[in-house]
Amino acid sequence: MNGPNLAKMAWRNLWRHRRRTLITLSSIAFGTMLAILFTGLGDSNFGGMIDLAARLGGGHVTLQHDEYLDTPTLGRSVEDIIALSELALRDPDVERVVTRISGQMMLASAAQNQGAAFIAFDPAAEDADTLSVIEAIDEGQPFGAGDAEGIILGRRLAENLKAPLGRKVVFTVTDRHGDIIQEATRVRAIVSTGAPSVDAGLALLPLRALQRSVGYAGDEAGQVAVFLRDQRKAGAVAERLSASLGSGVSALPWYEIQPDLAGFIGMKVAGTRFMEIIIMLLIAAGIFNTLFVSVMERMREFGILMAIGFTPKHLFGLVMFESLWLGLSGLVLAGLLVAYPYHYLHSVGIDIADQIDMSGSEIAGVAVSTVMRVAIYPENLALILAVALGATLLSGLYPAWKAGTVAPVESIRLV
Repeated sequence: MNGPNLAKMAWRNLWRHRRRTLITLSSIAFGTMLAILFTGLGDSNFGGMIDLAARLGGGHVTLQHDEYLDTPTLGRSVEDIIALSELALRDPDVERVVTRISGQMMLASAAQNQGAAFIAFDPAAEDADTLSVIEAIDEGQPFGAGDAEGIILGRRLAENLKAPLGRKVVFTVTDRHGDIIQEATRVRAIVSTGAPSVDAGLALLPLRALQRSVGYAGDEAGQVAVFLRDQRKAGAVAERLSASLGSGVSALPWYEIQPDLAGFIGMKVAGTRFMEIIIMLLIAAGIFNTLFVSVMERMREFGILMAIGFTPKHLFGLVMFESLWLGLSGLVLAGLLVAYPYHYLHSVGIDIADQIDMSGSEIAGVAVSTVMRVAIYPENLALILAVALGATLLSGLYPAWKAGTVAPVESIRLV
């Protein structure tokens, strides 16, 4: 003889108290919706910050001299950059590889002098997808593929030096041997990124020109910047590349190169996770209350079911199915509620510049976007849904156990 259809009975039981069930479903749906939107907001904005930092620094993974991180001098260079680039490009997660030289220099004009960071790059190999500063040029022209002269300055840096377009400036650097060299060049373009530390302290130079100035060979540079299709794989790619590199060269993920940015993002992600835990606990408490009250109200009913042949296992399963139906229905409702706001925030976003003055805001040298968008990672979405459903099922364990402990004779006497 077949046993009772517990799933069907549980579904019908939920709607015997329609108002209570709808309130519980609403709490599940709104809590899950908030968790999805807040997590998607973090995934989108923090992922964008990481990509922007990579485009402004040394990529998602940086190949450099293994002592450069501790003693960043131009004497700590990497050779055979073509071979290193080809090695990196063989990794399936690598999208692009470029070579750069970066460091510190002193800039001087006829009116003023100031220290600045510099990045020397190959204009033929790079564009705004690998060097974000290029798209921020608002005066002048970027370097051409064959250019080996000129300098690009941040807007505030050019103003401090009183060096408009075409003005001659002299840069002073320490070459690979520790000797101080000076060269004169002219301002080719001016950039405005919105990040104060960049606009006031960054200069761009053609790679070939600086290689010649500091005594590098043609196959030698300060670093090889590796850009990935997915920044979350930076650690794994760095490990794979490290296993293939020779002595003297290390592969470092972005979070080791930029620990300040990594620390900020880690703190924010932890805060989001804490908020999600609170939301899930509130959802679980609401579900527990609903199921426990329902079980206590139906003790006489459970006693009758036991008297006609139901076992404690059947009653336990019945209440757990009710919990399962609550969780699944709540997630379906959450999907319906979150669809439109997620689509809008993903495709359009909300520009908060009119409400909050964020001009000049930056974190570890990375400008903060004023447009808030959402784009949740699939694994984070799956985790939220699994936790929400798991919290629902866990909330039903005690009420289900309570239902299975009914004594038929005593409970039937209850009125």
